[in-house]
Amino acid sequence: MNENKILETFISMTEKIANGKTNILDFGSEDMKFYRGEIHMIKMIGDNPGIFSSEMARRFGITRAVVYKTVLKLEKRALIKKIEDQEDKKRTKLYLTQEGLKAYEFHKQYHEEYDNALLDFSSKLSEEEKNLIYLFLKHADQLISNHF
Repeated sequence: MNENKILETFISMTEKIANGKTNILDFGSEDMKFYRGEIHMIKMIGDNPGIFSSEMARRFGITRAVVYKTVLKLEKRALIKKIEDQEDKKRTKLYLTQEGLKAYEFHKQYHEEYDNALLDFSSKLSEEEKNLIYLFLKHADQLISNHF
């Protein structure tokens, strides 16, 4: 069992809990404040430059309309840009702008800072302990999914 699987499961669980209420991430200035959905779309675009909004909807498990509305907001804030797909002119690919890249990096640093405590803890556990925690978190994650 590696620590990243434990962390991924923990993040999935906490995101489901956190998304039950409005939560804003503030990276130090008015133009660097984001709702969780916005910053996670920025992350997905940063991790997958040129992604289509329909693919984002599939990966997030949300409607294309929700993605479309958020993409419009992020585009108005000059955080992302759309570029026409050369193979299919009806589709656009999504990319981060310089400002979007700044937000992406702030989010990455945020997770590095807050995730290190869990990684440090789990790195000191035996494989058996890691497996037990992972199974628990996976089960808890399923329970949370059933309640929302």
